[in-house]
Amino acid sequence: MSGVCGTSPEPAQRIKKPDWLRVKLPIGESYKNVRSLVDTHKLHTICESGNCPNMGECWGAGTATFMILGNICTRSCGFCAVATGKPEAVDWDEPQRVAEAIHLMKVKHAVITSVDRDELKDGGSIIWYNTIKAVKALNAGTTLETLIPDFKGEKENIQRIIDAAPEVVSHNVETVERMTKQVRIQAKYWRSMEVLKYLKEKGMRTKSGIMLGLGETKEEVLQTMRDLRANNVDVITLGQYLQPTGRHLPVLRFVHPDEFAEYTAAGYDMGFDYVESGPLVRSSYHSERHVFEGTGKKEWLKKKEIMAG
Repeated sequence: MSGVCGTSPEPAQRIKKPDWLRVKLPIGESYKNVRSLVDTHKLHTICESGNCPNMGECWGAGTATFMILGNICTRSCGFCAVATGKPEAVDWDEPQRVAEAIHLMKVKHAVITSVDRDELKDGGSIIWYNTIKAVKALNAGTTLETLIPDFKGEKENIQRIIDAAPEVVSHNVETVERMTKQVRIQAKYWRSMEVLKYLKEKGMRTKSGIMLGLGETKEEVLQTMRDLRANNVDVITLGQYLQPTGRHLPVLRFVHPDEFAEYTAAGYDMGFDYVESGPLVRSSYHSERHVFEGTGKKEWLKKKEIMAG
């Protein structure tokens, strides 16, 4: 996660959004109930902080992605709507509040993410461990995905996530190697790959995501996918980047759904277990489907059979 500083100026004229990027406004009783629970328990969600285009659909289904460790990030990525600055003190009661909110929402699958907390010696990993354990203790039937920062590649901190044993551990590379310095200013492409490699070596089901439309080439996207597979990543998500504000990196191209379909086919050919690829796809979109091995491949093979005939 990251924020709004150190970003590129907005171009003189924004590219017009195509019809396939139309998003429904969040409405309905389920959406209202989730918002009420989030507000009551003083929780942060990346759905709100990250201006996610799928918030209406996900919250309307009674699910949300919770963001722990506050809503101020120590990093300043050029794509992210989360504020950058000096974070507040760690709230040691937060893990229990998150667990209780998930219990009240009665969700079968939850996603937890966080801001980067580079100022902390443990990178926030102790709160991460406590949160996962609290969620599992109070929600025995709930599966859990954790979308983690890179913890500067420090294995002691990454190991805490592994020890807490969520069903899926996700860490996004976000963009291609060439553009990492521009898009993820304090991050490193190969450090992220090493984090994913270590997680897999320790038996985790791993996942990563890429945003498109920032200036990358098609071959660079395919190479990033190959790099992720070389580190045995199980699940990959590919979606269209949308500029949160004028201070963020501009959208240079809106990728057509047909190209996203090509990445789906390429991903399964490379050996990914689940490929989620489309204009409105975000890291936690349909994440409940990413938990179980083989689900994506079966759906893909069935779709191929139908298309063939």
